[in-house]
Amino acid sequence: MSLQVSADVAQVADEIEPKVIEWRHHFHQHPELSNGEFETAKYIADYMRELGFEVQTGVAKTGVVAILDSGKPGPVIGLRADMDGLPVLESNDLAWKSTAKGEYNGNEVPVSHACGHDTHMAMLMGAATILASKKSELKGQVKFIFQPAEEGAPAGERGGAEVMVEEGVLKNPDVDVIFGLHIWAGLDVNTVAYRAGGIMAAVDPFKVVVKGKQAHGAYPWLSVDPVVTSAQIIMGLQTIVSRELELVEDGAVVTIGKIQGGVRSNIIPNEVEMVGTIRTLNDAAREHIYESLPRKVKAIAESMGATAEVTLPLDYNYPVTYNDPELMADMVDTLVRTAGKDHVTSRKPTTGAEDFSFFQKEIPGLYLFVGGKPLDVPVKEAPAHHTPEFYVDDSGMKLGVKLLTNLTMDYMAKH
Repeated sequence: MSLQVSADVAQVADEIEPKVIEWRHHFHQHPELSNGEFETAKYIADYMRELGFEVQTGVAKTGVVAILDSGKPGPVIGLRADMDGLPVLESNDLAWKSTAKGEYNGNEVPVSHACGHDTHMAMLMGAATILASKKSELKGQVKFIFQPAEEGAPAGERGGAEVMVEEGVLKNPDVDVIFGLHIWAGLDVNTVAYRAGGIMAAVDPFKVVVKGKQAHGAYPWLSVDPVVTSAQIIMGLQTIVSRELELVEDGAVVTIGKIQGGVRSNIIPNEVEMVGTIRTLNDAAREHIYESLPRKVKAIAESMGATAEVTLPLDYNYPVTYNDPELMADMVDTLVRTAGKDHVTSRKPTTGAEDFSFFQKEIPGLYLFVGGKPLDVPVKEAPAHHTPEFYVDDSGMKLGVKLLTNLTMDYMAKH
């Protein structure tokens, strides 16, 4: 039964691939920034209604949720795609390139799908198309979740998966498991990569304000120098990972990305502000850094005669993107059967972050990587995500459509 269903899904995926590509090109040409995905949401909602689904709009501001009810008892499965673009000027010479503009923090900026969310939406719409055609074979319900603001809400706003969860997206009906995909520019097309446990890091931005005493730069002994103190703090923070964590178990990063203080060369300022990010792959490491970082910052500042204020987290934070080990073990055979054994790889975790983790914090979930790199492009030449050159090939989407469909149907058959 399972093999027959899989072959059937593959055939239908072949048939609808041109439509999936058409959807992707539309989204790519018309990207919208986080919490502003109004036209994107309308386009998706209109199609979901065409499929006969119950559709809810305006979830977490611009999110769309569609429900396919088989009319038979069974599990409720969530499938998620993110919708937002980025303030990045696309440099690719494509017939369907983005020339869109948007507003970001009060400034007009170029907008593009520089992380592949256009493909995520198209793949989920493709899976919805196949699952709708197979309604009589399903047992249970499927909740299609099109999520805004994965890249982070604008300043002063909230958004994304966290707000969707707060607004009850996993309730009524209660979702049992959730699946999501991310296309990856450095992974060969027709390949899927997975990992049980932490696959993407928790992210925790933080701010440190070091306060000292201002003085003329020619007379530093009259100051309490917050610049030198900040330099000591930056170096001291690196020892949290290198000397306090068990590195073979606890991958982590502490990075200062911005430091600002002073107005001219010969004035030692009163204060310096630093902004950074913490990335961790398990809760134990995350909890340790939450305790260690403020303690270390304040102790170093005190040793220099200065004071320091720490804000952690600063404005947003995501948990670890954690693939439930039991669910992963249960569904690996679906990956192998869908992609072929030679096209399924286990991967190391990445210190990038994903707010899909908010869904996984509530229910078991799997987050997988699907290849988008053309086979004739060397890995080292594949453009990075969030860059003007970012590119993934249309041919990578068909596997994603089949995976979302088969994960749903196989889970229903098993449960």
